[in-house]
Amino acid sequence: MCKGFQLLMDQDKGVITFDSLKKNSSFLGLQDLSDTDLFSMLKEGDFDGDCALSQMEFCVLMFRLSPDLMDQSEFLLEQALEQEFDNFQY
Repeated sequence: MCKGFQLLMDQDKGVITFDSLKKNSSFLGLQDLSDTDLFSMLKEGDFDGDCALSQMEFCVLMFRLSPDLMDQSEFLLEQALEQEFDNFQY
């Protein structure tokens, strides 16, 4: 997810802006989306109202839009916790 954020972000500002999303959307196969659709995506994830997505806002949005990511992350967390617990017992 971090790579996706870096791919879409404005390199000077360190956040995803409307312009950087529009410019780089083709990397994710989103080149056919209208300006309205791109702005709506940006607005949906913009929790602090600055018209840009920070890395945290981007990640939260991706998890909200992709339930499979949440399921996979829960599975990986459970595995890591089990491994830590097993290692702690020795």
